[in-house]
Formats: sequence, structure tokens, C-alpha cells
Amino acid sequence: QVRLVESGGGPVRAGGSLRLSCEVPGRTVSTYTMGWFRQAPGKERKFVSAISNVGSATYYADSVKGRFTITRDNPKNTVYLQMDSLKPEDTALYYCAASDSLNGGPFYNAPYYYGYWGQGTQVTVSS
Repeated sequence: QVRLVESGGGPVRAGGSLRLSCEVPGRTVSTYTMGWFRQAPGKERKFVSAISNVGSATYYADSVKGRFTITRDNPKNTVYLQMDSLKPEDTALYYCAASDSLNGGPFYNAPYYYGYWGQGTQVTVSS
């Protein structure tokens, strides 16, 4: 069983920053494609960012490109999502996810391909 433990969410003012963490205890995080998704109340879960296990390529949704940065710390088995210049529309429950099947494929933004999910961490951005 792959367990993902998220942290770092909370309230923040528009323009502020937060860093989300996703630890994968006991696993080699570099062997997974790791993704971040978010879900606002009443809306579907949407892709935010991903980092591939092949060449460490990174991907971002257009809505966060230039503001969010995904990184991976292999010794700590942790993936981070640095979120800067936050906007009220970034308010959502943020989920970390891991895939052992994508392996550099083109579907990094599809929740279907992620077999492991964290419990979610709430981010609330006030104007």
C-alpha cells in the first residue's frame, strides 16, 4: 500500500504564498509520476501540476503556469508544490497523487492514471 501524506495548506491572502508537501513514507518517490490536483466545492477534480519519473519533466495547468512550481526531494521521499501569487480562484482542496503506470506518457493530467491519493489539504485564498 502506497501512502501519501499531505501538509502545508491553510488560509492566505491574495498575492501570498504557500508550499504544499506530499511525503511518500517508505517509498522511492522518484519511481512514481507525482501529481497535484485540486477540487473546489461543487466542481470536478482538476489537474494542477505533475513531475514525471522519466527525466523529471514537469507539467502545469495553464491557470497556474508561472505561479506554481513542483519539485521533488528524493532523499526525503517528498514532493512539493510551491504556490506564489495566489488568487481567490486557487481556493480548493489540494490532493497529491502517485502513478506507477504513466512512465512519461502523455496522460499526466488525467486522474484516472493515478492509483494512489492523499487525503487532501485545504487552501483558502481570501481577497
